Amino acid sequence: MFKKFMGMFSNDLAIDLGTANTLVLVKGEGIVINEPSIVTVQYDHAGKERILAVGHAAKEMAGKTPAHIKAIRPMRDGVIADFHVTEMMIRHFIEKAHKRKRFFSPRVMICVPYGITQVERKAVKESALNAGARAVYLIEEPMAAAIGADLSVKEPRGNLVVDIGGGTTEIGVISMGGLVLCKSIRVAGDKIDQVIMDYIKKNYNLLIGERVAEDLKIRIGTAVPLETELTAVVYGRDQVEGTLVSIEVTSEHMRSAMADTIAEIVDALKAVLEETPPELAGDIVENGIVLTGGGALIRGLDKYLSDIIKLPVFVAEDPLFAVTRGTGKALEQLDSLQHVAYEN
Repeated sequence: MFKKFMGMFSNDLAIDLGTANTLVLVKGEGIVINEPSIVTVQYDHAGKERILAVGHAAKEMAGKTPAHIKAIRPMRDGVIADFHVTEMMIRHFIEKAHKRKRFFSPRVMICVPYGITQVERKAVKESALNAGARAVYLIEEPMAAAIGADLSVKEPRGNLVVDIGGGTTEIGVISMGGLVLCKSIRVAGDKIDQVIMDYIKKNYNLLIGERVAEDLKIRIGTAVPLETELTAVVYGRDQVEGTLVSIEVTSEHMRSAMADTIAEIVDALKAVLEETPPELAGDIVENGIVLTGGGALIRGLDKYLSDIIKLPVFVAEDPLFAVTRGTGKALEQLDSLQHVAYEN
């Protein structure tokens, strides 16, 4: 009763618990938190842990910590890899969103990848409950992305959304408020960062970290040839000499590095299109395909996909925030979306 009473004074939260970033939307305020899903933990001689930083501050420490301090990414491939650290991270973000008002207990809706197991669903729910939520609802990522992209998900018309996040790419066909068909692959932003690291290592004998690879992806990454090539200087360690050196790489190098990974996303999209019922396929031909997530911002990706599958492809407005917006909208419309957003 006390928790329910305090909940009356608490704003509801929508959380996009991503592999790369966690975003929190507060009802009536919009997105108030957009920080990396990273926690730095310090261990004493007895093995007892203490949180040093979460989010941006933790990311600044990544790769620079001594042995007794670890920078941990508790989310891997869109699911919880470290339950305890995830709980600490969610608690931190909930308290931060509520300005450290510990006694307030919000309703929380969390976006989860399509196809995660019941065990993983339970882990997400318990993390949020232990972090102070009074009720936890889950919504699958393709549905949240479609709602956030302002698609007419309740209408008897087919819509196809491709959400390229950090850990997973979610491809969903949606009609009449439900997922008719969906495919989730663990190929997304993190894998693109990894293949860039591998490419630089293989072709230049240069060792770079995840942060440098991500920066290259954002600054000069492209899925199609550009009229004017972009360039960037990369600093790293020569794996043969062991010395610190710098090289210049171009957008064409990044296109080569990312080609196979983007092709995996194309193959998954083709597989979904092949399985789409004919009645909905006609709608998708008319409506096109909508891209959301950070991967949607890769230069020319919409044109690349359109050229291959011969259908219109559009990038949603503010694709980085589409899933979070959709999760927030679903929470506001909980009564009419019971079959979309459900309490686990």
